[in-house]
Amino acid sequence: MKHQPQRNNKKIVNFIPTGEFYYQKALRALKRDETEKAHKFLRRAADLSPGDPDILLQYAILELDLGRFEHARDLLMQAYESGPEEPETFFFLSEVHAHLGYLRDAVNYAERYLDRAPEGMYREDAMDIIEFAETELYGMPEDEEGDGRLDYILDRGRRLMEAGDFREAINLLEEAIGEHPDFWAAYNNLALAYFYIGETEQAEALLNEVLRGDNGNLHALCNFAVFYYYKQDTEALERITSILLKIRPFLIDHRYKLGATLALVGHHQEAYGWLRGLQRIGFEGDPGFYFWLAHSASLSGEDKAAEEAWAMLVSMDPSKAGKEPWLQGEVSETLENDLPFILPRLDDSEEEGVRLLALFLMGKSALRDEILTHPDWPDVETMTTAEKLFLANGLGHRLPGNTAAEAMYNRVFEATGLLAERLAPLKEEDAPLLEMWFLICSRALADGYLFRNPPAIAAAAEYMYRSSKNPRATKKETAASYGVSPKTLTKYVGDLFPYLPFPE
Repeated sequence: MKHQPQRNNKKIVNFIPTGEFYYQKALRALKRDETEKAHKFLRRAADLSPGDPDILLQYAILELDLGRFEHARDLLMQAYESGPEEPETFFFLSEVHAHLGYLRDAVNYAERYLDRAPEGMYREDAMDIIEFAETELYGMPEDEEGDGRLDYILDRGRRLMEAGDFREAINLLEEAIGEHPDFWAAYNNLALAYFYIGETEQAEALLNEVLRGDNGNLHALCNFAVFYYYKQDTEALERITSILLKIRPFLIDHRYKLGATLALVGHHQEAYGWLRGLQRIGFEGDPGFYFWLAHSASLSGEDKAAEEAWAMLVSMDPSKAGKEPWLQGEVSETLENDLPFILPRLDDSEEEGVRLLALFLMGKSALRDEILTHPDWPDVETMTTAEKLFLANGLGHRLPGNTAAEAMYNRVFEATGLLAERLAPLKEEDAPLLEMWFLICSRALADGYLFRNPPAIAAAAEYMYRSSKNPRATKKETAASYGVSPKTLTKYVGDLFPYLPFPE
């Protein structure tokens, strides 16, 4: 009698960690005073459960303790909007607004806390905040401090754009405009966001709407100057600049905006006058302020002021050390600085891949501004989606990777960077390999290829080119240079082969 093989009927249950799982681990870590671990667990919990007000509140409290007030405010606003009104959320909103200097909002949230929890555990702290804020606000005009909620929206939108998340910034600012139709600062920032993604007509329409509703709005005029500068509309730029040079703003942020804009478009002495004037009255700017101050001072012959401003910039952003424009010396004779090579390829009418190569080199070039302002610079509105994204990447804007398409483009950028790093410094003899790569990219993107493994894809591209020129080129050697196996390289050679630009 044959014995039938017994089946294992036990079910395998996959464990998938949730936000609550990491939240509980964070609470245990906090009890053990393991702040770093707690912070890691709370960040993960918030990623997995972005709408859980309890997780967001605890994460915000930790960020507040660590002095990260802007992020703490973001989290608290999300907690407030995600669930029922909890008294503790109002208290910590009061505290974070006090830290950020929005004292009227601090009083407002403290009073809302006391209304809901008159005998709550933070009662004394809330009363202290109210007493401190009212003392500081005594005698201050109602409009001097500004509207904390609207300032928060502007600040959040700015940070989203700096992170390259233009679509989320657009959604935030459009929602704010819907609620506040005369929120002109939001219109201006929304125009910038549209401009950065290549929708210049929409951007200019928004600025015109600002000027119709708020005639002479300085930020709108300055933004028009920025647009015309990058579009190489010389006549329009001269017209708007002639207006800006006649303006004598009183408000500090207007002086800063005017000075930075004039520095960008090449009126260095006038820019230096405005920015240096701000510094003399005690203005403590952000890194951008010191960059433009140093830039305009250097080009106005004010070497000492330029060096002092750059030292301030380095104290805020150490990565700028040694990168003073006046210390850069001669431009290296590498492919990314070869204007006769780059400029004709920017307007290649036949191949998107050739244009992508030129845009990539522009982003790496020490002559980037010269390329952007050259008469042969193409109209951004005529660019393809891939071209606009390579342009944005070259200008330092990073995709957040929140969508499948953004994640895919980030993998393309990663593979491109790996290939260029392997070839560096880029030489004239590297041009055919790079051109082959970008032609492959163009065809693969059009076909919906996902670029799953950037190191292996970069290795495959290099091997296909090397082996076509040298029969002794080996998969083993090329694969090792990118940290992948020969077998994996072979797989991706097969993936990329159909996109090779064979002559017809």
